[in-house]
Amino acid sequence: MADITLLDGGMGQELVARSGDAPTPLWSTQVMIDHPGLVRQVHEDYFNAGATVATTNTYAIHHDRLAKFDIDDRFNALHMQALAEAAAARAAHGAGRIAGSLGPLVASYRPETHPPHDESVSKYAEIARLLAPVVDLFLAETVASLAHARAVLEGALLGGKPVWLSVTVDDEDGSRLRSGEAVADLGPIVAGKAGAVLANCSAPEAMAAALSVLGTFGLPYGAYANGFQQITKEFLKDNPTVDSLHTRPEMTPERYADFALQWVGMGATIVGGCCETTPAHIAEIARRLTAAGHRIV
Repeated sequence: MADITLLDGGMGQELVARSGDAPTPLWSTQVMIDHPGLVRQVHEDYFNAGATVATTNTYAIHHDRLAKFDIDDRFNALHMQALAEAAAARAAHGAGRIAGSLGPLVASYRPETHPPHDESVSKYAEIARLLAPVVDLFLAETVASLAHARAVLEGALLGGKPVWLSVTVDDEDGSRLRSGEAVADLGPIVAGKAGAVLANCSAPEAMAAALSVLGTFGLPYGAYANGFQQITKEFLKDNPTVDSLHTRPEMTPERYADFALQWVGMGATIVGGCCETTPAHIAEIARRLTAAGHRIV
């Protein structure tokens, strides 16, 4: 049996659902502004469900997103609020690690929008330095291309904490990134830089193919999938809102846990959930891992 790190589940979609507010292009950032304390509640619920890592609600806090709504002057303050809510949840729980989320610049799932290398490195480094005093590691999420991987690793490492790199793969061919590039080509990029490699925010069915490749890199590896029916064309336009995406009603906690245990069976030692997974999904994974004799760390 293995020691398994159990990540939390979706934050942004969970916040939108709990708030009852209509989604905006600012997504989870808007909910955090309008409902102080709600992020902490979600973190607490994931810890109570069995997660050992809280991922900060910083995925979407980027200058390019904030500037569109004339609130870029709140960039630092919003990062501090997200950190404070995660730290408060961990203190209340009495254990756990905090992962500083570094989401894609400009847009998710759209590698063609990724800024030039030097600009990207500078922007990721700025965030990493803000998060570093509180977090235990950085989680570079939804990395859609090789260029994105290079830039976020270079920038995040300037924060002085381990970096876990997590890629988003083609929903029908998990051996390829959203850019169409081969997952295998990440090998030289992560060598000596990433502390772990993962796949996230893709269909659960695509993760086995991704893990078959990630598992050859000589690093801890894992997956945390989403529960979307598909990434719609409407969501790939500028300034999208998440009401363009729809959840899969059949992706119950039990069904999702089936996938997570499959990944563990493939050697994954880091599992969790992404968009449209909830504390109930994480609780079921925790129950199943424990029943199978694994130790959650």
